[in-house]
Amino acid sequence: MNKITVYEKPTCTTCRKVAKALSEQGIDFEKVNYYIKPFSKSLLKSLLKKMGMNPSELLRKNDEAYKELKSKIGELSEDEILDLMIVNPDLVQRPIVEKGNKAILARPPEIIKGLF
Repeated sequence: MNKITVYEKPTCTTCRKVAKALSEQGIDFEKVNYYIKPFSKSLLKSLLKKMGMNPSELLRKNDEAYKELKSKIGELSEDEILDLMIVNPDLVQRPIVEKGNKAILARPPEIIKGLF
Protein backbone atom coordinates (compact mmCIF):
# COMPACT_ATOMS: atom_id res chain seq x y z
CA MET A 1 0.00 0.00 0.00
CA ASN A 2 1.29 3.45 -0.91
CA LYS A 3 1.99 5.91 1.88
CA ILE A 4 -0.40 8.86 2.13
CA THR A 5 1.04 12.31 2.73
CA VAL A 6 -1.04 15.37 3.54
CA TYR A 7 0.67 18.70 2.85
CA GLU A 8 -1.05 21.17 5.13
CA LYS A 9 -1.15 24.26 7.26
CA PRO A 10 -2.29 22.97 10.68
CA THR A 11 -4.46 26.03 11.40
CA CYS A 12 -6.44 25.52 8.17
CA THR A 13 -9.97 24.25 8.79
CA THR A 14 -10.06 22.18 5.59
CA CYS A 15 -6.71 20.60 6.46
CA ARG A 16 -8.03 19.60 9.88
CA LYS A 17 -11.18 18.12 8.32
CA VAL A 18 -9.10 16.00 5.92
CA ALA A 19 -6.86 14.76 8.75
CA LYS A 20 -9.92 13.94 10.87
CA ALA A 21 -11.60 12.03 8.03
CA LEU A 22 -8.47 9.97 7.36
CA SER A 23 -8.04 9.22 11.08
CA GLU A 24 -11.70 8.22 11.47
CA GLN A 25 -11.28 5.75 8.59
CA GLY A 26 -8.23 4.26 10.32
CA ILE A 27 -5.96 5.33 7.46
CA ASP A 28 -2.32 5.81 8.33
CA PHE A 29 -0.90 9.02 6.89
CA GLU A 30 1.89 11.52 7.35
CA LYS A 31 1.20 15.21 7.84
CA VAL A 32 3.69 17.72 6.45
CA ASN A 33 3.39 21.31 7.60
CA TYR A 34 4.82 23.05 4.56
CA TYR A 35 5.45 26.20 6.59
CA ILE A 36 7.94 24.28 8.74
CA LYS A 37 9.19 21.94 5.99
CA PRO A 38 8.83 24.11 2.86
CA PHE A 39 8.18 22.70 -0.59
CA SER A 40 11.19 22.29 -2.81
CA LYS A 41 10.62 23.32 -6.40
CA SER A 42 10.96 19.71 -7.57
CA LEU A 43 8.44 18.43 -4.99
CA LEU A 44 5.83 21.06 -5.80
CA LYS A 45 6.38 20.49 -9.51
CA SER A 46 5.92 16.72 -8.98
CA LEU A 47 2.71 17.26 -6.98
CA LEU A 48 1.33 19.57 -9.67
CA LYS A 49 2.07 16.95 -12.32
CA LYS A 50 0.33 14.25 -10.24
CA MET A 51 -2.70 16.56 -9.89
CA GLY A 52 -2.67 17.51 -13.58
CA MET A 53 -2.51 21.20 -12.65
CA ASN A 54 -0.48 24.24 -13.60
CA PRO A 55 0.93 26.45 -10.82
CA SER A 56 -1.58 29.20 -11.61
CA GLU A 57 -4.43 26.73 -10.92
CA LEU A 58 -3.06 26.03 -7.42
CA LEU A 59 -2.95 29.67 -6.34
CA ARG A 60 -4.98 30.69 -3.28
CA LYS A 61 -6.80 33.55 -4.94
CA ASN A 62 -8.71 34.56 -1.79
CA ASP A 63 -5.53 34.98 0.23
CA GLU A 64 -4.21 38.43 1.08
CA ALA A 65 -0.78 37.51 -0.33
CA TYR A 66 -2.38 36.83 -3.72
CA LYS A 67 -4.36 40.07 -3.67
CA GLU A 68 -1.19 42.04 -2.97
CA LEU A 69 0.67 40.33 -5.85
CA LYS A 70 -2.24 39.93 -8.29
CA SER A 71 -1.03 42.48 -10.85
CA LYS A 72 2.49 41.02 -10.80
CA ILE A 73 1.27 37.39 -10.99
CA GLY A 74 -0.67 38.12 -14.18
CA GLU A 75 2.59 38.90 -15.96
CA LEU A 76 4.49 35.80 -14.78
CA SER A 77 5.11 32.50 -16.55
CA GLU A 78 3.95 29.27 -14.91
CA ASP A 79 7.55 28.56 -13.86
CA GLU A 80 7.84 32.02 -12.28
CA ILE A 81 4.54 31.47 -10.45
CA LEU A 82 5.96 28.19 -9.13
CA ASP A 83 9.05 30.04 -7.86
CA LEU A 84 6.81 32.61 -6.18
CA MET A 85 4.82 29.83 -4.45
CA ILE A 86 8.04 28.34 -3.10
CA VAL A 87 9.04 31.59 -1.38
CA ASN A 88 5.47 32.47 -0.33
CA PRO A 89 3.61 29.32 0.81
CA ASP A 90 0.47 31.37 1.57
CA LEU A 91 -0.11 31.32 -2.20
CA VAL A 92 -0.51 27.50 -2.26
CA GLN A 93 -4.01 26.00 -2.05
CA ARG A 94 -4.29 23.35 0.62
CA PRO A 95 -4.42 20.60 1.63
CA ILE A 96 -2.66 18.51 -0.99
CA VAL A 97 -3.05 14.77 -0.45
CA GLU A 98 -0.55 12.47 -2.15
CA LYS A 99 -0.72 8.70 -2.52
CA GLY A 100 1.75 6.99 -4.80
CA ASN A 101 1.53 8.44 -8.30
CA LYS A 102 -1.66 10.38 -7.55
CA ALA A 103 -2.26 13.63 -5.72
CA ILE A 104 -5.33 15.78 -5.24
CA LEU A 105 -6.20 19.18 -3.91
CA ALA A 106 -8.57 18.13 -1.13
CA ARG A 107 -11.04 20.98 -1.51
CA PRO A 108 -13.71 20.14 -0.52
CA PRO A 109 -12.39 17.56 1.98
CA GLU A 110 -14.79 14.86 0.73
CA ILE A 111 -12.78 14.62 -2.50
CA ILE A 112 -10.19 12.44 -0.72
CA LYS A 113 -12.50 9.48 -1.28
CA GLY A 114 -11.29 9.57 -4.89
CA LEU A 115 -7.85 8.43 -3.78
CA PHE A 116 -9.08 5.15 -2.29
